[in-house]
Amino acid sequence: MYISPMLLHNADEAFSDGEYLSELKYDGIRLTLSKWDGVVKLYTRHNNEVTSRFKELLDIDIPDGTVLDGEIIVPGEEDKPDFEAMMARFLSSKTDYHVQYCVFDILYYKGTNVMFKPLIDRKMLLQEVLPADERFVYVQHFEGQGAELFELIEAQALEGIVLKKADSLYKPGTRSPHWLKVINYQFEEVYFTGLRKDKFGVLMSFKDGTSAGILEFMSTNDKKKFYAEYQKYIVKDTKDFIHLDPVLQGTVKYRNLTSKGYLRIPSFVSWNNPKIV
Repeated sequence: MYISPMLLHNADEAFSDGEYLSELKYDGIRLTLSKWDGVVKLYTRHNNEVTSRFKELLDIDIPDGTVLDGEIIVPGEEDKPDFEAMMARFLSSKTDYHVQYCVFDILYYKGTNVMFKPLIDRKMLLQEVLPADERFVYVQHFEGQGAELFELIEAQALEGIVLKKADSLYKPGTRSPHWLKVINYQFEEVYFTGLRKDKFGVLMSFKDGTSAGILEFMSTNDKKKFYAEYQKYIVKDTKDFIHLDPVLQGTVKYRNLTSKGYLRIPSFVSWNNPKIV
């Protein structure tokens, strides 16, 4: 039974408010799990059934007619979610990575729709329903304490937190202002050293000259500024890229470093060249 997940709005900063529950944001893949007519099925947020990829989760001991919402992760060093390992495991069940299903909501229980119950009530029910099994993790919640939790995840270099109204209902397929995510972005000053030809993408390098990956997220206005400047610094033209002298500089934000040392999901923040404003 597929249910389109409820989605999160972005928030610029964490806050502590007793009307909100705060949770750790897990760095994995969103999945809903349903057990209906004795059959367990797993779905991505885009309605792709991936049951056969995670056979180790199919014997979950929950009542028939139950639907759960959560994030599937691969625990890495210090049990921190390893997104690259998760993607490798998602693409091939033959890898050695073991997964955990981190569950933060319950949508149906014994065939009854509980999405119209307040979140705090669904959380209480979920704690009773979820089995004591290391494969299935209840996502701990805290009443208020968002700012304090965010400080902890910053210190641990984790992805971020989620803030949800304690009385919020579950609205499938919507992006609700009552559910907020605060990402623990990192920031880096980089040089822009090339332009991809087939689709927009800017090569980046760190100050020591090593590659920082490709930037794809830049506002329309900043793209115009880039296009107005880059031709002054062309040094080489290859099949896939136009290469530039490392002159144009900017600040980007990103989630973390990949195993290859690239910036993960970089997004443009600002220009650092005085003449580009």
